[in-house]
Amino acid sequence: MSDTVICPKCQSEFTYEQDHKMVCSQCFYEWDPKEAENDDKVFDANGNELQNGDSVVVVKDLPVKGAPKPVKAGTKVKNIRLRPDSDHNIDCKIDGFGSMALKSEFVKKA
Repeated sequence: MSDTVICPKCQSEFTYEQDHKMVCSQCFYEWDPKEAENDDKVFDANGNELQNGDSVVVVKDLPVKGAPKPVKAGTKVKNIRLRPDSDHNIDCKIDGFGSMALKSEFVKKA
């Protein structure tokens, strides 16, 4: 079946069309297939689009598993790499912590 549309949220193949939108029968996510082509964009906490190589600033203290201290608000992170298909959609290196993944909703563009 070449006309099967995969849900962008849960990757289910059980989707159907309703009122010019696609609906997932598993997670009930609704999306417009025409807008789905632009889903690989990543936005910061203020709604600014992020690009590979940008610098960002962390907007709140983020606890890190296995680390004695959190990543403090105001920490500047340079040269980010984007992964739009992941929940933690920013790969970066933070001084004192090393390589880690961040969610774009906890950073703003510097």
